[in-house]
Amino acid sequence: MAVAEVFVSLGSNIAPRRNLAAALPLLDARLGPLRVSPVYEGPAVGFEGDPFLNLVVAFSTQDDLAAVLDFLRGIEHDFGRRRGEAKFAPRSLDLDIILFGDQVGEVAGLRLPRADILRYAFVLKPLADLAPDAIHPELGRTYRELWESLQPGPGLTEVAPLEWARPIPAQGRN
Repeated sequence: MAVAEVFVSLGSNIAPRRNLAAALPLLDARLGPLRVSPVYEGPAVGFEGDPFLNLVVAFSTQDDLAAVLDFLRGIEHDFGRRRGEAKFAPRSLDLDIILFGDQVGEVAGLRLPRADILRYAFVLKPLADLAPDAIHPELGRTYRELWESLQPGPGLTEVAPLEWARPIPAQGRN
């Protein structure tokens, strides 16, 4: 299989610094090395709740979408996420594939690119930070352009980066 660049949106509003910082090394160990966007705090959308922390990570993989999706859902489950819960609810950890290479349409039960990119500032802003010149596969516009044209919505505040440790490569261990 060809190498695909994958972008995943991460969010949490239940112990968000702890949960996101704990998830990053798990993702990095299996899917990394990760490229990591700045972290943003924003209000809960669609329900009353604590603010969320959100970011986007990118990595390259030869795995197919179903394998990556299964891995991400396993991590969500380990962090207490149960599928079938209310869409707009507090989350210990939410991991959403937003782009998988240049795939467009219904793939492995997902609609790609994910509509949330254009719907929510908390997805588009970190994506635009991480890949400003990448082009949306359906709209032909860069993520920087899409961010600059986004209608003002709930405000985002950039927060301090998460403290997480990237595993030491095997050749660097003693």
